[in-house]
Amino acid sequence: MEAFVIEGGHRLSGTIQPQGAKNEALQVICATLLTSAPVRIKNIPDILDVNNLIRLLQQVGVKVTRVHKNEYIFQADAIDLAYLDSDEFVQKCSSLRGSVLMIGPLLGRLGRATIAKPGGDKIGRRRLDTHFLGFKKLGASFKHEESRNIYHIEAEHLHGTYMLLDEASVTGTANIIMTAVLAKGTTTIYNAACEPYIQQLCRLLNDMGAKISGIASNLLTIEGVSSLHGAEHTVLPDMIEVGSFIGMAAMVGNGVRIKDASVKNLGIILDSFRRLGINIKVEGDDIVIPHQPHYQIDSFIDGTIMTLSDAPWPGLTPDLLSVLLVVATQARGSVLFHQKMFESRLFFVDKLIDMRAQIILCDPHRAVVVGHDRKIRLRAGRMSSPDIRAGIALLIAALSANGTSRIENIAQIDRGYENIEMRLNALGAHIKRVDD
Repeated sequence: MEAFVIEGGHRLSGTIQPQGAKNEALQVICATLLTSAPVRIKNIPDILDVNNLIRLLQQVGVKVTRVHKNEYIFQADAIDLAYLDSDEFVQKCSSLRGSVLMIGPLLGRLGRATIAKPGGDKIGRRRLDTHFLGFKKLGASFKHEESRNIYHIEAEHLHGTYMLLDEASVTGTANIIMTAVLAKGTTTIYNAACEPYIQQLCRLLNDMGAKISGIASNLLTIEGVSSLHGAEHTVLPDMIEVGSFIGMAAMVGNGVRIKDASVKNLGIILDSFRRLGINIKVEGDDIVIPHQPHYQIDSFIDGTIMTLSDAPWPGLTPDLLSVLLVVATQARGSVLFHQKMFESRLFFVDKLIDMRAQIILCDPHRAVVVGHDRKIRLRAGRMSSPDIRAGIALLIAALSANGTSRIENIAQIDRGYENIEMRLNALGAHIKRVDD
């Protein structure tokens, strides 16, 4: 099993460019299943989760041509339906959460799908109810085969309808959109997720011939069409990686420029870091984080302690709370972090406490960070990455720590960050990948 060995205390400086967005890439790659025509997608990140999904599509029968390192052409003109029901396919799906996004396009185009309960991060329960309720409203039926723990979903005829989602699930919204574009009639989705990556999915589908309106809102209207054609699409920069780089630059930076960050698609991410006192300059589409010897956490207007909490878009993405929490350990002041959307994502703070961070874990959802103001430097430690985002947060902590740290289970980090050690070493970090 591979691990990172990190020599802390080295300042980062220079320019870094974010990779393509993982969550968008998973959605738009699955959208290529909706047509037999070729679809070209650019700026696909070279990361484990995306590469595993691409391999899975190849095994299903999709022709995949790698044009450049981050550019592919997908053509789903010979899908192997027998393979979709095989034990091998089921096993692969169970270890890849992105596989759940195959259900919608397979159901929409072929009228059937078989899929296992998907894998992914161990960060609490992630229900599939929203997906299945949406499929059912569109005319699908499903059954759970308990012996294999798989779901059979079938629809002889899909028909448009109105639906109010029980939660603004991103993957649920994406799956329902991809099912509805080929359904007969008009589908209205209220309480839809409206993240930039959902917007990008809708734009790609419209370029392929779909008729989706209400993009960027939580009320989508989809007029079903009989078929889709090919298109070209470019994936946005990954907002989570942008936020991760801001956190690194704040804690151990000596002047870092994040190039081509797609600032207009970052929502309140920049303001959330500014609430921790981080000086952020926007120059065109670049973000510049100057060296900051100190940063002061804001308080609310009435003087009460600052609280940062996650929420569906346009609220703060839960994927960045772990990074913000680490950054707060070296700020001046205190802040309460409230992780509302997942019940296990704050448990990694035990590792930070071992590194001398002043954190009170109130319960599985809330933690209070008392900033060190750089007076107490984190100490190096040995730790394991429980999920993608906690893993990058621990890496940031190790970069600022006194001594040499070791992070194991870095396959979790590789799932979401492309060649992260090489890119950070180019800025001055000292990170070594080792294989036990």
